Amino acid sequence: MSRLIHSLVFVMAPPVWADIAPTAWVADTLKHTRAPGVAMGIIGGGEIRIAAGGLRAIDDAAAVTENDLWHAGSITKSMTATLIARLAEVGAVSWDDTVDQILGKAVKVDPAFADVSYGELLTHRAGLPANMPMLASRGLSGVLADRDMMADRVAYVQAVLSEPGKARGTFKYSNAGYVVAGAMLQQSTGQTWEALMQAHVFDPLGLHSAGFGPPGTINSVDQPRGHRGLILQAIPPGPSADNIPALGPAGTVHIGVADMLTYLRAHALQDTGFLSADSWARLHTPPADGDYAMGWVVTPQGWLAHDGSNTMWYATVGFVPDTDRAVFMAANFAGWGTVARAMAQGVIAALED
Repeated sequence: MSRLIHSLVFVMAPPVWADIAPTAWVADTLKHTRAPGVAMGIIGGGEIRIAAGGLRAIDDAAAVTENDLWHAGSITKSMTATLIARLAEVGAVSWDDTVDQILGKAVKVDPAFADVSYGELLTHRAGLPANMPMLASRGLSGVLADRDMMADRVAYVQAVLSEPGKARGTFKYSNAGYVVAGAMLQQSTGQTWEALMQAHVFDPLGLHSAGFGPPGTINSVDQPRGHRGLILQAIPPGPSADNIPALGPAGTVHIGVADMLTYLRAHALQDTGFLSADSWARLHTPPADGDYAMGWVVTPQGWLAHDGSNTMWYATVGFVPDTDRAVFMAANFAGWGTVARAMAQGVIAALED
């Protein structure tokens, strides 16, 4: 799923460039990691710089372009939190809504989760497991176009809400918590999380490249493909190329570099034409005893950042609050060690003074 960027990474990883150039980062990352293709975008001082390089698929000659789409993995989580803030501002949902209040008629809810609200779900403090049981998830496999997201998310949350929770109130990273939040949105509005995301986040911000699941088509290498294996294998779009579609609120968005920078800029500048100052503060402020806000890690430098991976892609974002400084990096290979380090170093070089 996702390997969260912990604060230590930003303390210990040394900067590679004093004034980072996306073209240099792309070239260096292609040279020193196994990623077939990578991209980087930086915004700052009113300037946007984007670079991309390498191959869309290891077994094809198609080159990555600056306009290609990248799987964002758990960076999706901040988008789900942003969606909830938007819906709360128009009264479609309330931050005080609880799991049993919204889902109790559709699924069996263990008493441990009955009064859990959006805030606990989005800060990973609801006591939920990381994911639904693997055997149960097999029944929800497939691609978005062939699945019923209203029914699938009910099935998902039934699997995780019927068992007693553990360590509620303490941080435990949970994809399941975000799926529960998405299911609550669906139950309250009668619309799928995908439709709500399109209408209330993607469209208002002009994120025209954003979509769900692995980008591209099966019969043409028209977009980058995720890779896995010791001997790298490109995975064409399909059930094997992503997590189950029901996991959407926790991590299935794909997006282009320029559009991701637009999204990050809205967060960095706390655009009051999109959300109120109170909503931005809620999204960006972690509980007093932690550093994880709603889809964001607050680093020791005061930046907000997150990474994401479905094990075949890797992506990282970061921004400096109250400025227009933000960065997005993506690769079509997870490469837990080298790719993650390259991106951590890239965040530091892009955001530090």
